[in-house]
Amino acid sequence: MTAVTPPSRFAPLAEPFTRFAEWLARAVAELPRQCFPDPNAMSVATVDAEGRPSNRIVLLKAHDERGFVFYTNYEGRKGRELFANPACALCFHWPPLERQVRIEGRAEPVAPEEADAYFASRARESQLGAWASHQSEVMDTRDALERRLAEMTQRFAGGPVPRPPHWSGFRVVPRRMEFWTNRPSRLHERELFLRDDDAPAETPWRVEHLFP
Repeated sequence: MTAVTPPSRFAPLAEPFTRFAEWLARAVAELPRQCFPDPNAMSVATVDAEGRPSNRIVLLKAHDERGFVFYTNYEGRKGRELFANPACALCFHWPPLERQVRIEGRAEPVAPEEADAYFASRARESQLGAWASHQSEVMDTRDALERRLAEMTQRFAGGPVPRPPHWSGFRVVPRRMEFWTNRPSRLHERELFLRDDDAPAETPWRVEHLFP
């Protein structure tokens, strides 16, 4: 008997975020650390002014119904590109669990107090590194970075390291969230949550099932 594809439906705001939290929690609990030290690793894709894409792996640091947060140097390439064009995409892939989550939306700067709180939680060496690095700029030699790190270590010796003004976070507010599960014969499950501005406020997501 041929399986019947479920019809589209509308879902409450929390549903895809709850699903994501459950999937991430399983990845944290089950993936071996020697192979997957960072289950919260995700790709972040941006585009430049000419529409040329760029992709890199960063770490998710917070998530809730407002979106997905990561931190970076605002003066680096991804920071510059996101301020010029906030459209971006995220992707989480956990091969042993045969699961993937794709997210598309817009990046918004986090509030300064939110960035301050996270920066204060970082290891001191990472705090100093945020001051020392001119992210994405050309570096003549590794010694240049080591010298800057030594300068910052001396500058903040004996006291707390404040958050650099150019270092903060982005929150990606999703418009699309797709949950992918591997199935035999590449007949995978793909469930898409699509933000629908015409939907009722209490159920803003249109949920659809996609062909693999």
